[in-house]
Amino acid sequence: MAKTPPTFKTVAQNRRARFDYEIIETVEAGIMLSGSEVKSLRFGKASINESYAGEMGGEFAGEIYLFNANIPEYLEAHQFNHFPKRPRKLLLHKRQIRKFLGSVNKKGMTLVPLSIYFNEKGKAKVEIALGKGKNVVDKRQTIKDRDWSRDKARILKGDN
Repeated sequence: MAKTPPTFKTVAQNRRARFDYEIIETVEAGIMLSGSEVKSLRFGKASINESYAGEMGGEFAGEIYLFNANIPEYLEAHQFNHFPKRPRKLLLHKRQIRKFLGSVNKKGMTLVPLSIYFNEKGKAKVEIALGKGKNVVDKRQTIKDRDWSRDKARILKGDN
């Protein structure tokens, strides 16, 4: 009997990230959420367009957090609600954390969240990527490649 591919419910996507950054490596990370945040995510009302991942200073050094991700308040939670743009801890292995933080500190790269989704087990996950910022020339080349692939598909289809 053939296995069916896993199903994911994408909640939020950062579509601009692949245009602005050259993606080196991606990894799936868990995220620490409160109950009202999970309820709000299940409604699909989240935005990660302006968010970034990084290290928080002080006693939280050595841990990666997701900053500026907007998960709106869940109205039925009343007094147990959360702050919409609070820092949220990402759950990674220590080896992955050291690798990513070392790359960010030494090589001038950044950690960019690509999407938030629920996996097949119903757990909220964040896909983060280690990326290097593109300059204007690289962005122009990306646009040219995208337009050419679109035109090529149109020509092969026969629409002209």
